[in-house]
Amino acid sequence: MTAQPFDATACRLTLFDALRAAAKRHGSGKVVLEDAERQQLTYAKLILASLVLGRRLKRETAPGQTTALLLPNVNALVVALFGLNAFGRTAALLNFTAGNRNIQSAVRTGPLPVVVTSRRFVETAKLHDLVDAIGETEWMPGHKPRVLYLEDLRKDIGAWHKAVGVASSFLPALAGAGSGTAGDTAVVLFTSGTEGAPKGVALTNTNLVANARQIFTHADGVLSAADTAMNPLPMFHSFGLTAGTLMPLLNGMKTVLYPSPLHYKQVPRFIRETRPTLLLSTDTFLQGYARAADEGDTDSLRFVVAGAERVKDQTRTLWRRTGTEILEGYGATECSPVISCNLPAAQRSGSVGPVLPGIETRLVPVEGIVEGGRLQVRGPNVMAGYILPDAPGVIVPPPDGWHDTGDIVTIEEGFIFIRGRAKRFAKIGGEMISLAAVEALASGLWPDNTHVCVSLPDPRRGESLVLVTDNPEAEKSALADYAREQGLAELWVPKAILVTQQIPVLGSGKIDYPATIEMAREARPLL
Repeated sequence: MTAQPFDATACRLTLFDALRAAAKRHGSGKVVLEDAERQQLTYAKLILASLVLGRRLKRETAPGQTTALLLPNVNALVVALFGLNAFGRTAALLNFTAGNRNIQSAVRTGPLPVVVTSRRFVETAKLHDLVDAIGETEWMPGHKPRVLYLEDLRKDIGAWHKAVGVASSFLPALAGAGSGTAGDTAVVLFTSGTEGAPKGVALTNTNLVANARQIFTHADGVLSAADTAMNPLPMFHSFGLTAGTLMPLLNGMKTVLYPSPLHYKQVPRFIRETRPTLLLSTDTFLQGYARAADEGDTDSLRFVVAGAERVKDQTRTLWRRTGTEILEGYGATECSPVISCNLPAAQRSGSVGPVLPGIETRLVPVEGIVEGGRLQVRGPNVMAGYILPDAPGVIVPPPDGWHDTGDIVTIEEGFIFIRGRAKRFAKIGGEMISLAAVEALASGLWPDNTHVCVSLPDPRRGESLVLVTDNPEAEKSALADYAREQGLAELWVPKAILVTQQIPVLGSGKIDYPATIEMAREARPLL
């Protein structure tokens, strides 16, 4: 079925209503969800389960409050998300890899009076300390969150509740569903806290439905309802939520969920078993899958869409051997998240693709940076606003709807080229040095390794560069020689190189820059 032209007005739906519309369009009996337990759900079963669990959660939550979900990529998470949405509740997806401190901050910022999880998950992932920390955190003075377990909620769901669910599948109002509106906040995600305490990002129903539709419309002729998407990325990461889960479900595609992107050996085997045609991932994880896969494991894949971090040349080489093309995209949590993506017939080397339909862009000049500007975007997918730690529950909208991505980019013939983060530049000798460009320099010389360039205070030069790498044979002299061959000045060569066994990585697959900076800072006296 061919995607229709993007129409922003058609995206003014709640997530639950968009799911029902997709079921009507593609057939309620179509299997659209499967997880690692190999349990399959049709549209009809997903809608029914969402209404039954949602009605149960409605009794435990209050209108206007946000309910947290602490769950991995399993069918139950999708059911809980749509269930809360069906009854006008906002869901906050918690990053269970973020650590106690960041999770406690999220509980206060939300604020989050109720946290829904699973005993089996807590036991398997060894999250007892995290759950205890949540239970000890005051979401408001004198009030601590209630932690609800899906296993207990299911015990209270009897034949009567299921019967009501069946009836309300045809008319949701029978169960009291349908109280939310398209402009309500559907999901709250939290930033990684790299620049202080995590901020909440409030995404409305329209934001998420629009971005799911923008992606599918952008890929018209590339993706269709006949495709199956494999999503090992956690849904607390916006790429895993929208591109990996909502986009397929709301456009007639089947979604296959896997609970952890870190299972490098198991993910390729699961791909062999479930035969998806599309894989959503990040560069870090893609390298691991390609190296661990046996011959034939990934044969079903037509495309891999990569985001969240730059795709390295060696990653592309690894996947070309399997005959699968990597399409690199770009986004931000605040944009639900996808902003641009390359396509087979519309791609440029080094770019992150053309902008998705319905998104406006503008470049703001940055002092000291000659090439490009700071990218700002506006569109139906741009967040309702931030929820700041010092003003819990209060949504601060972006000025005039424009979100400042903080990325320095150039736009050439409609394609976005990322030149670096505005905060990932160092001023040395009066010149602005892109840390990303230094990392690219190191990757050109040592393509099979991971490199992170950090900037540390320097009493003489103001700032100095340190390259953190997992290449045990990395030497500054070799990098300096290579830089000269590339026509780069000595300023672009890091002052020191720190070799480590492993570069810190977040649960989303991105480099953990604060941890890497701290590593370099601690090692500095020895460099």
